[in-house]
Amino acid sequence: MSFVHHNPEGVPAPLGGYSQGLEVPPGARLLFISGQIPERPGEEMAADFRGQCEAVWNNIEALLAAAGMDIGDLVKVTTFLTDRDQVLENREVRRRHLGDASPAMTVVVARTLDPRWLLEIEAIAARPPD
Repeated sequence: MSFVHHNPEGVPAPLGGYSQGLEVPPGARLLFISGQIPERPGEEMAADFRGQCEAVWNNIEALLAAAGMDIGDLVKVTTFLTDRDQVLENREVRRRHLGDASPAMTVVVARTLDPRWLLEIEAIAARPPD
């Protein structure tokens, strides 16, 4: 799918592999991914941030696959971190999972529903109809 990336002059240049704006073509099929938490069925939850971040991205990739989509179909990602000191490590893990994909992105520092969760990520993906 050809997304149109909008990074015009007059707005801050995107840092960290994302687009300031991303246009989805008409007729695209949309997938709204609820906030994913760092828990995986049958696995013990990691105590460290990197392990939790990997688990969240694995959940997102599983949801995309279930919808017949992949990472390249992500158009918007919102990450909720519990500490601003997690920003760089979050960026490293995210870039590894996203590869060349550059969806629109928001990162917020907030509390999560369960204090054991160090982050939560929600996303939107788009793909043209089959």
